[in-house]
Amino acid sequence: MHGTSTLTAFIGFNFGQKIVIHRKYVPEEVLRTIEKEKVSSVSLVGDAMLRPLADALAGPMAGTDCSSLFTISSSGAIMSETVRAQFQALVPTVMILNNFGSSESGFNGTATDDSGPANGFRLRVNAHVAVVDLATTEPVAVGEPGRIALRGHVPLGYYNDPAKTAETFFQRDGERWVLLGDMATVDEDGVVTVLGRGSQCINTGGEKVYPEEVEEALKAHPDVYDALVAGVPDEKWGNHVAAVVQPRDGADPLTLDDIQAHCRTRLAGYKIPRSLVVMDRIQRSPSGKADYRWARSVATDAAEAGR
Repeated sequence: MHGTSTLTAFIGFNFGQKIVIHRKYVPEEVLRTIEKEKVSSVSLVGDAMLRPLADALAGPMAGTDCSSLFTISSSGAIMSETVRAQFQALVPTVMILNNFGSSESGFNGTATDDSGPANGFRLRVNAHVAVVDLATTEPVAVGEPGRIALRGHVPLGYYNDPAKTAETFFQRDGERWVLLGDMATVDEDGVVTVLGRGSQCINTGGEKVYPEEVEEALKAHPDVYDALVAGVPDEKWGNHVAAVVQPRDGADPLTLDDIQAHCRTRLAGYKIPRSLVVMDRIQRSPSGKADYRWARSVATDAAEAGR
C-alpha cells in the first residue's frame, strides 16, 4: 500500500505493461490470475505471502501454468531461504528477489545470491547508499555497525512533523540524506549486510541479537510455518530471546528443546531462543509485515505466567 505497490505499478506503466491488482490476497486466486493473464512479475511481502502461494501450488493448484513468470520480488519483509527454495523447486525458471528499500527512500538494493542464514541479508548497493555512524553521520569503518542512509532524490521531510524530520534527515557535503531504520555493516567490497531494525534489536547480556536472523533459522525447521522473535525481560541477562512460532498443520508438537537443537546448527549460542510460545496463528499487519509489539506481548505474558 506504500512504496512497493506504487513503485511496482509506476514501473509497469512506464514500460506500457498491464498491471493486475488483487483486492484480497487469496493464493489460489493469485495463481489462477497468473495463468490467465500471463503475469510476468509478482510483487509481494515476504514469507507471509510466498509460503501460502507455494503451498497452494504444491497442493490444490498443482499443475497451474506459471511459465510466464519471470520474477517474484519482495520488499517490506524478507523471504527466507527455506521458502524461496520451496517455490523455486515448483517454478524453476522464476527469478526470486529480496529487494530492500523504504517509503522514504524508494529502492536501495537487491540481496546477493549468497544471502542466507550463514551470511545474513547481503545487499549490493549503488554509490548513493552508505552505512553511517549516527553520532557523526560519517561512513562507518569496514565491519562496524551503523544505520543505512541514502542521498539523492530524497524527501524534504515529514509533513507537519519537524521533530521526526530532524531525526530522519541530515545534510552532509551539501547533499540531503535520509536515514533508514535498519542497522547494517559494510565489507571491503562495498556489500552491505543488513542486521535488522535497530528498534527491534534484543540486548541479551550485552550481546545484540536482531530478530530477523533468528526468524530465518526458525523457518528452516520443517515443522515451523511462521515465526517472530522478540526480547523478554530477564533478571540475569536483561532480556532473553523468545520465539513465537506457528507450526505447520499436522506437525508434531514443537518443544523448546527441539527448537534449540535446530537453531544450534545455524546460530551462535547467545542468539538461540530461551523460551518458546506456540500459537495457532502469527499476527502480522494486513500487508504481511511483522507485528513485533504483539510478539513481545505474547512472549512476555507467557514468561510471566510460567514463573
